[in-house]
Amino acid sequence: MSYFKKLAGFAGILLLTSCGTYFNQPIFQEPARVGEYSSSTKNLLDLPEAADPLEVAVYNFSDQTGQFKAVENGSTFSTAVTQGATTILIKALEDSGWFVPIERENLSNLSTERNIIRNTKQEYIKNLNPNEPPLPPLLYAGLILEGGIISYDTNIVTGGVGARYFGLGGSARYRQDRITVYLRAVSTNSGEILKTIYVSKTILSQALDANFFRFVKFQRLLEAETGITQNEPVQIAVKDAIEKAVHDLIIEGVKDQLWSTKFGKQANDQLVASYIEDKAQDESTLLYNRLFIDKEYNNAISLSGGFTLPDGDYTTRKLGFMGKGEVEFGLTKYVGVGLAGTIFKIDNGTSYDNIFGSIDLNGHFDILPNDDFSPYVFAGPGLIVDLVKPEDESFRFGKTFFKFQFGLGLKYKVSPRISIKAFAEQNVVTSDDLDFLDQGRRDDFYYNFGLGLNYNFNWKNKNKIKENTLVEDEK
Repeated sequence: MSYFKKLAGFAGILLLTSCGTYFNQPIFQEPARVGEYSSSTKNLLDLPEAADPLEVAVYNFSDQTGQFKAVENGSTFSTAVTQGATTILIKALEDSGWFVPIERENLSNLSTERNIIRNTKQEYIKNLNPNEPPLPPLLYAGLILEGGIISYDTNIVTGGVGARYFGLGGSARYRQDRITVYLRAVSTNSGEILKTIYVSKTILSQALDANFFRFVKFQRLLEAETGITQNEPVQIAVKDAIEKAVHDLIIEGVKDQLWSTKFGKQANDQLVASYIEDKAQDESTLLYNRLFIDKEYNNAISLSGGFTLPDGDYTTRKLGFMGKGEVEFGLTKYVGVGLAGTIFKIDNGTSYDNIFGSIDLNGHFDILPNDDFSPYVFAGPGLIVDLVKPEDESFRFGKTFFKFQFGLGLKYKVSPRISIKAFAEQNVVTSDDLDFLDQGRRDDFYYNFGLGLNYNFNWKNKNKIKENTLVEDEK
């Protein structure tokens, strides 16, 4: 029974912490229904009405990747992405309400049908009704939309996790692909390319499985397994990217006064302002969803608190308090120096405890200075001072020790001015007398672990400098 309990508990935890698809497995046949919305459909439908919808023609919005669907043993003759992108684009243009799509993809079919109607009227209807009007002319477009699906990158991120113990195991895997769409608007009057829009969309695939394999008694083997795989449909991803491209094309045209909403300048300005804010966020996000943030401030004042763990000559080692203040000066975007003052307690229980202070000079290296979440490393020399004078006057109050410290940390930018950081450092003392016990070959050292807050600043305000420069240039 204990095996069954372990199996049930493990499977329950694994399934509940993953996607809920496992509890919605298809069992019965489902009827046809209206196609799903993508994440960009609502934004497209929520656009304000256009002052004057434009006639637009789409001749071909095709798959330009030339890729075939990959399988384990090579590839198949099935294409990696849909070949119906033109139809998806026309539907998006229609849904927006800003355009009047005109049939151009199968223009030959339309022309053939009109010729049939014209010939039929001439041969059979003309004699019955001489006043029968001719066919009305075809609409012509003011804009032609061109472009296509220009890339489909597979396995840009792959990974997973798994574990197995005593016949009980499970794993989770994921894979991320990426599709890229370009859409451009061309004026039929001049042939000028008015706007080009670039949109990318990731496609996520996930797999989850759990299994149990165990001999429960002699010649009795229990084996059980379960799993689920979820793949984001490529067609929905293409639809999402195209609808996002149409949405952005409309607002870019409003921004450049190529067309307008029905509600005038105020509605145009609100629409454009919201779009510019979202676009700035998108443009600052690099590949793999890394957020790019311009480093406005090079210097920082830091206050940290935490604890110290000694590793010296005593076997008893307890956590002592630690407090640190530091001033950091940025030399470049990546490299800086810092001067820190620390108070900490070395605690070896009843054997020994004492309070020290240290002054550290560190060199800092920010690994990702333009990310909101950045790891960093630091190292440098330092000086330790004994701060407590005990009753025993022979104790070395005020004695100094040289040391070297190195460590790593993580910084998270809450705002351009404020950052939160966590760090761990090792301090290697050049003496074995820090804990007042000199024995063994190795010198004393200790660890500091802390959590702190940074206030970022510059010596001079860059904005003020720019404003003064502009005023001087105007004069």
